[in-house]
Amino acid sequence: MFNRLVIAAAAVVLTTPLAMAGPIDSACVRSDRARGNAPLCGCIQQVANRALSRSDQRRAAQFFRDPHRAQEVRTSKRDSDNAFWRRYRNFASQAEALCR
Repeated sequence: MFNRLVIAAAAVVLTTPLAMAGPIDSACVRSDRARGNAPLCGCIQQVANRALSRSDQRRAAQFFRDPHRAQEVRTSKRDSDNAFWRRYRNFASQAEALCR
């Protein structure tokens, strides 16, 4: 059942046209790890559009430039950072499953 849901979600993500590049896509394309892989970055942005607010997307995009910032947020004791981290981990899990 779960696999069918993942496949269905992937189909929606991968067949939805990109309206415009967002902060995650822009940061991803510029990152060393993605090496300009536009289709991968576009997929990740599509997942971000569904899983994160624009504010969260801008915050998460910072992690591409400064990975240590992600560690700081992850280990923070602030409630707002913890809430963001939960949303971010949910987004990351979805992107990992859908954007291979």
